[in-house]
Amino acid sequence: MPPIAQPLCCGPHWKGTMVRNILILGGITEAYALASALVDCPGVRVISSLAGRTGTPRLPAGEVRIGGFGGPEGLAGYLAAQKIAAVVDCTHPFASRMGWNAAAGCAVAGVPLLRLERPAWRRQDGDLWDEVDDWQQAVAVVANHSRRVLLAVGRQELAPFATLERPWFLIRSVEPPDPMPPFPQAEILLARGPFTLADEHALLTGQRIDTIVCKNSGGPTDAKLTAARALGIRVVIRNRPRRPETATAATVTEALYWLGYQRGV
Repeated sequence: MPPIAQPLCCGPHWKGTMVRNILILGGITEAYALASALVDCPGVRVISSLAGRTGTPRLPAGEVRIGGFGGPEGLAGYLAAQKIAAVVDCTHPFASRMGWNAAAGCAVAGVPLLRLERPAWRRQDGDLWDEVDDWQQAVAVVANHSRRVLLAVGRQELAPFATLERPWFLIRSVEPPDPMPPFPQAEILLARGPFTLADEHALLTGQRIDTIVCKNSGGPTDAKLTAARALGIRVVIRNRPRRPETATAATVTEALYWLGYQRGV
């Protein structure tokens, strides 16, 4: 991961600004923590942008807008109209389109951009991982090795797996898939994480799961991966897509340092 860039308070774009309007592109847990930390800073206006993919999103501190910007050009126009001083991209590691739009829009508007991205999960001793770059690769692995699958990929990316006739799928999602792909054998489990290790162990054993399919979202140790390691369960895990090169932080503390609201990290 690239080193943290020089704090913005040291740069010409930041000096002399009375009210600093900061846009957070939300999506991951750290976005909420960053908004909460900034909203109490004097002279800061915090705006969080949410994609609006869930019907009842958790709302962060500060101002909130929901929906897209209309591509890089629309984002650049928004940054200019709102006099945004800095953007922190806290979108999900797999929201790659928004990442590229953010880089392009900020470049057009001349607004500094930071990518706050939690470190990816790393394979550990005892893990039975099949790392794939797309869902078609994952489908091939499941077709050859799996009978009872925990599918934890998000409700919008289920369709490739509905072509498989032999496996039974337990589809875990925050909201029901709409539309639901025509799985020959599937059950939906509506649940919102984070999940405890005990809960994941009970789910995997109770449902006799032999394979987990998920994305490498990263962050703190994931309970389902820890449980899978202990139980000897196969994990088909999708690698992250490529992101544009930009200043990067791994933690909220590092992001605050970049914004000039935290001493050296």
